[in-house]
Amino acid sequence: MKVGVPKEIKTHEYRVGLTPGAVREYVAAGHKVVVETNAGAGIGATDDNYRRAGATILDSAHEVFASSEMIVKVKEPQQPEWTQLRENQILFTYLHLAPDPEQAKGLIKSGCTAIAYETVTDARGSLPLLAPMSEVAGRLAIEAAGAALKRYTGGQGLLIGGVPGVQPARIVVIGGGVVGTHAARMAAGLGAEVTIIDRSIPRLRELDELFEGRVRTRFSTIDAVEEEVFAADVVIGAVLVPGASAPKLVSRGMLSSMRKGSVIVDVAIDQGGCFETSRPTTHEDPTYEVDGVIHYCVANMPGAVPLTSSQALNNATLPFGLALANKGFSAVLENPHLRAGLNVHRGRLTYRAVAESLGLPFSPIEQAAA
Repeated sequence: MKVGVPKEIKTHEYRVGLTPGAVREYVAAGHKVVVETNAGAGIGATDDNYRRAGATILDSAHEVFASSEMIVKVKEPQQPEWTQLRENQILFTYLHLAPDPEQAKGLIKSGCTAIAYETVTDARGSLPLLAPMSEVAGRLAIEAAGAALKRYTGGQGLLIGGVPGVQPARIVVIGGGVVGTHAARMAAGLGAEVTIIDRSIPRLRELDELFEGRVRTRFSTIDAVEEEVFAADVVIGAVLVPGASAPKLVSRGMLSSMRKGSVIVDVAIDQGGCFETSRPTTHEDPTYEVDGVIHYCVANMPGAVPLTSSQALNNATLPFGLALANKGFSAVLENPHLRAGLNVHRGRLTYRAVAESLGLPFSPIEQAAA
C-alpha cells in the first residue's frame, strides 16, 4: 500500500504522523511511504532522515493526498485537508468528531474511510491510541496550571507546591482515567493538595491504592463537585466518554463561587470540554478569563512537546497502522479493535456516539460496508 504523511497544519502542531523509525517499519513490511517535505521538522527529523528510512519526499500536501491510498496524521483534518480526501482512501488519525460537525460533514462528503485513534480499543477494553497522548496531556495540564497561576498572567500568584510554612495549591481533578491519574501524579509530586473525583468506586479504590494516601478521592456527586471546585485553586477537566461529547460538569453559574484567579484546565476540550464556559484555544493564545477564572483550553496540548508525543504515539499506532496497510479495509472487518475505531465509511457515520452527538444518522458497519 502507498502510505502518505502530510505535514500537520493546525496552529502550533509540531507532531508528525510517522517518525522515520515508523517509516522504516512500513517500508520493511513492503509498503511505499511518501512524506511531505519538512513534515518532521517539529521533531528534528529532516527530509534526509526520512529518505534514509526509505520514504519518498514530496513537495506538497496535495501530492501526498493525491498519490496515497492511506493517510496517516496526528490531528483531525482541517478544511483544506478533508476536501482532498476521496472515496476508498483510508484516513488514520485523531478525529474528535462529536463537537465538530463541519469536519464530520466533510469526511462524509469525501467518501473516505476514517478511523479515529481515540476510539480504537484493545483486548482490555481500553483506548490504547488515546492513552499515550492522555498521559502527556495529563502531565502538561499541571505545567499549564502552574503558568496560569502566576500573577502576571492573571492568576492568584500561587506556587503549586508552596514552600515550608505556606499552603500549597489545592488541585481538583475531575475524572480518574489516564489524564486524571497523570495530572494527579504530577501535582502530588510537586507537593500540591490533590483530590480526584470519579463516578467509579472500583476506580477510586485503585487510585487510593496507587497514591497510598497522597491524593484524596471522592465519589462524584453534584455536592462533591461543587464543594471541591469552589475550594480549588486549580480544576483539571479530565472526563472522557469515548467518541461522544464530554459532559458539562461545571456550569457558568458556578464560576462566581470559585476563587478569583483560580485556573481551569480543560483537557477534554477535544471532545467539546467539560466546563460550560470552555472554548478551544491555541498554544499561541492559550488562556482567557471568565468571571475572574482563568481558562486554559488548548485543543492540542501534546503538540507542545512533539518529540516525546510523536514517539509515544507512533509506538502505539504502529501495529494498527501496519494492519491497515497490509489488509486495507479488510483489517477493519477482521479486527474488532480497528472496527471500534471506524467512525466514517463511504459517506456514513459508523460510530453511534458520534452520530448521536451530532444528531446525524448512524449506520452499522455491516450496512455501511454493503
